[in-house]
Amino acid sequence: MMNKLIIAAAGSGKTTYLVKSALQESDNILITTYTIANEQEIRKKFIELNGCIPHNVIIKTWYAFLLQHGVKPFQGVLLDKKITGMVLVNQKSGVKYMSRRGPVYYSEGELYGFYFTKEMKMYSDKISKFVCRCEEKTGGAVIKRISRLFSKVYIDEVQDMAGYDLELIKSLLKSDCDLTMVGDPRQVTYHTHNEAKNKKYTVGNIEEYIKNECKHIECLFDKEILNDSYRNNKSICSFSSMLYPEYEETGTKVFEKTGHDGIFLIRLDDVEKYLAKYNPMQLREKRTVKVVDNYPVINMGESKGLTFDRVLIYPTATMKKWMNNHSNELKPKTRSQFYVAITRAKYSVGIVYDYDDQIKIDGIKKFI
Repeated sequence: MMNKLIIAAAGSGKTTYLVKSALQESDNILITTYTIANEQEIRKKFIELNGCIPHNVIIKTWYAFLLQHGVKPFQGVLLDKKITGMVLVNQKSGVKYMSRRGPVYYSEGELYGFYFTKEMKMYSDKISKFVCRCEEKTGGAVIKRISRLFSKVYIDEVQDMAGYDLELIKSLLKSDCDLTMVGDPRQVTYHTHNEAKNKKYTVGNIEEYIKNECKHIECLFDKEILNDSYRNNKSICSFSSMLYPEYEETGTKVFEKTGHDGIFLIRLDDVEKYLAKYNPMQLREKRTVKVVDNYPVINMGESKGLTFDRVLIYPTATMKKWMNNHSNELKPKTRSQFYVAITRAKYSVGIVYDYDDQIKIDGIKKFI
């Protein structure tokens, strides 16, 4: 049995690594990831590298995997009714009624209201918890079944796992199948859970979870194999690495020069001129941030997984404070958003910042 956690830097070829590893396997394997977009990227990479997806490879989103292999085969141990599907939620589910003080929620003892809509669709934020309850009730039959079906399981974007997802990871680590997890804890830009379980591990602390909660389970930690970026040049790698000094600086495999490379401060009055000259993708924290409307724009959190030649970032006030003095701590979500925004660019990152002649920031040039 071989379990592994690989910490992957932005642009390090994580999907390519996963697909190439999977192509070397002849037994049945599962690749699962949180988002539909990433599932599609994995499928595309198989087609690109192999011409097809091999018959022994199953690719599913995390929710689809849990529904098919955790919920449906074992629902009868907890329920008298049949589940009809799933409903995606982005906030706490299971509202019983509204009081003057706000929503009152069903307790877990009120099984059907807690886990399901009236149409028996399961709330997405409760799927992992339900599977854990089935695992407990059946004495481990859920994970044993998965181990019989797949000799190897790959979890992509593992930094997005939270709450009872982590309990399922612990069970998989103890199982007879090999588990390989790949992710970047620096890119946790959103959460799909509001679960109190494992709350202290919700900001991408998967390594700490395994070290603290899975002490007697063998798992290798690899922070080197995917620490070079095939997307970002050296200046971008160096600056983005300053946001996470607890990790080794990301290396680069990008050596192309364009004449406008690296990180630049852009005065507000120069933004339109900069956009016209370099045509970067504008990145902002949220839709209320004012940008130049006749140029493309996307929110920072939504840009994860994308690549652009150049970006122009509209930083928050706290991001600017950090730029001036790295001892000014950023909240985990803000730090991740800034890291994701910076690492979208291949060649140059513009940052909207009304600088004066006295301002000097390490690793950043001024656009004049």
